[in-house]
Amino acid sequence: MRDGRNAISLATISALGLTQVIGYGTLYYSFSILAPGMAKDLGVTLERVFGVFSVSLFVGGLSAPIIGKQMDRIGAATILTVGSLLSALTLALCAWSPSVAVFALAIVLVEISSGMVQYQAAFTALVESDPKTASRSIIYLTLIGGFASTIFWPISAALMGYLSWREIYLVFAALNLIVCMPLHFWMMRKGKAASANGAVREREQVIGAIPPEGRRGAMIVVSAAFAILGFTLASILAHMVPMLGSLGLGTAAVVIGSLFGPAQVLSRLINMIFGTRLSPPILAVISAALMVIGIVILGLSGSWLPGAVAFAICLGLGSGINSIAQGSLPLYLFGSDGYGAVTGKMAAARLALGAAAPFVFALAMEQFGIAISLFATAVLGMVGMAAFASVAMSAGRIHVLAAE
Repeated sequence: MRDGRNAISLATISALGLTQVIGYGTLYYSFSILAPGMAKDLGVTLERVFGVFSVSLFVGGLSAPIIGKQMDRIGAATILTVGSLLSALTLALCAWSPSVAVFALAIVLVEISSGMVQYQAAFTALVESDPKTASRSIIYLTLIGGFASTIFWPISAALMGYLSWREIYLVFAALNLIVCMPLHFWMMRKGKAASANGAVREREQVIGAIPPEGRRGAMIVVSAAFAILGFTLASILAHMVPMLGSLGLGTAAVVIGSLFGPAQVLSRLINMIFGTRLSPPILAVISAALMVIGIVILGLSGSWLPGAVAFAICLGLGSGINSIAQGSLPLYLFGSDGYGAVTGKMAAARLALGAAAPFVFALAMEQFGIAISLFATAVLGMVGMAAFASVAMSAGRIHVLAAE
């Protein structure tokens, strides 16, 4: 029986892994590659195109709590299925858009659809499938999903040599419709069939480490910490390659920036093998610390090549662990009951604040220079790290008292 359950779990994780790679690759990572073509075709500046993208991220953040509540109500697999269909339709609308106004509306709808098919929904599906093993499954899923940028950045760039950005978006729409939607639909039917046949085993719910009376305060602190770290990461990632070039690293900037993706995957692999004894709050602290260390190294080292390499690796390691913490920490602290709504609220704060990050960091670099901007961002990251540390200590004290 256990082997059968493991096989089902492996099939679910594999299916979600493929849809996450396609979801992030087509709906998020490809945008930076296709944006210059969009700007030229629509007759607007590149800054305006990225401005539309920032607005879409903000609106997507506002929609996250609503999506989270619906996942708890009708099931994450159902939301994933509908989200895949909407992703295909909105990508097609974007490809057709005859004006800047329609293009802007389509990009906003694409981002809302993204919230229905990316990590927030996938994590909730794993928690619904088996709360007790969800934390481990989340690590496996993020390990697969970490290859999205590595796969879709070069694919998008290569397709630009043969197709227009509109045609590429039609291809991406087809991937969401033909590959992702059937896999999500299979998950939805599997869950409903098991329920109808009475085959669903009595799954133990995960009880959160924070008692009900302390959850509101902990929720605010954790949401703020994820939002601050999301702002920190988004600030750096949006400007990584041109910033490294401005520091005097020249053509090496692209190579250094490319280390970020593999470092993300490496951190998840290390965590999968050696991180089972670390609680999610400690993982969150480590992720924040790695990002802060990387930013400080770059601020101190400037154009020194080894320092820039260490920066990219530390930032990637921290980001990779942070993705795991986004799924496992809410489950650890608040339990599996209402998990979708909890993660939806956290995603709202993170995405809404992160949407402003590229603009704010660009303004800071223009006004104060790269070094000061980096140190200010590192200080902000330390605030997030302190918030995670306070939650880790609080959860640790409660665990000790419960054991006595």
